[in-house]
Amino acid sequence: MSPLPIGVFDSGIGGLSVLQALQAALPLEHFVYLDDSAYAPYGERGDGHVVQRSRAITAYLRQTHGIKALVIACNTATMAAVALLRAEHPDLPIIGVEPGLKPAAMASQTKRVGVIGTRGTVSSAKFNALRLSLQDQAEFIVQPCDGLADAISRSVASGDDAKTIAFCADYISAMGQFGSNPGEIDTLVLGCTHYVFAQTHLEQRVGPQVRILSTGEPVARRTRQLLEAGGLLHSGPGGLQLLTTGEAAVLQAAAQRWLGLPAQQGAQAAHVHIDSRPAR
Repeated sequence: MSPLPIGVFDSGIGGLSVLQALQAALPLEHFVYLDDSAYAPYGERGDGHVVQRSRAITAYLRQTHGIKALVIACNTATMAAVALLRAEHPDLPIIGVEPGLKPAAMASQTKRVGVIGTRGTVSSAKFNALRLSLQDQAEFIVQPCDGLADAISRSVASGDDAKTIAFCADYISAMGQFGSNPGEIDTLVLGCTHYVFAQTHLEQRVGPQVRILSTGEPVARRTRQLLEAGGLLHSGPGGLQLLTTGEAAVLQAAAQRWLGLPAQQGAQAAHVHIDSRPAR
């Protein structure tokens, strides 16, 4: 049994959707969530930037918080950096997220699956290798959604979802017809953890017959499996620490909106500074 915390990081507030699933699956664990919004958006920058930030954050969480496991709650960072981080930290369980193409292909009846994600995710070699490995199981209609993750983040501070709604409308429209009839897209994969917080707007666009898949629950199950296998589960009490390289008030507001933060005793967001480390 280990009382050490589990580290969770994302380029911004989107990873709160994964944290939500982790807390449900592991209510007795302590989590340290790090929002790297000062260096966001990851999905519209190069792999070099994402790798540098991922390495710096992992080092910080290990050295400062002594984490016993790391969840990369960001599709772009997983695609760019998870293999490197696992090689550099072989003693640390590291769980990444990736778009659920395989479960979507299995679930789809029309065998037309829509995938929305950041440009960094859907243009990555890892994503395209996954898509090619499943090309005989379904047709994937892939749509990069520039600006959507940032719009979702900004809506927390402004309280205005207008840009998020407009982006959802534009990108869903660009993908073609959604529905359950032959030739229509009947399954939509959310390839960015931010997009869970726009799911209501997406549902309004694709209709009730379309299944929407995210990655929070599978990641939470995998995290629990690894902790059990390593004898690292904790018997409580659970807890949460919120950290950000950006504005603490924005992360705090997002957690209040999406995690019901008032029920989380003592979980007040704090600002931290984490220098990027040059790639070795």
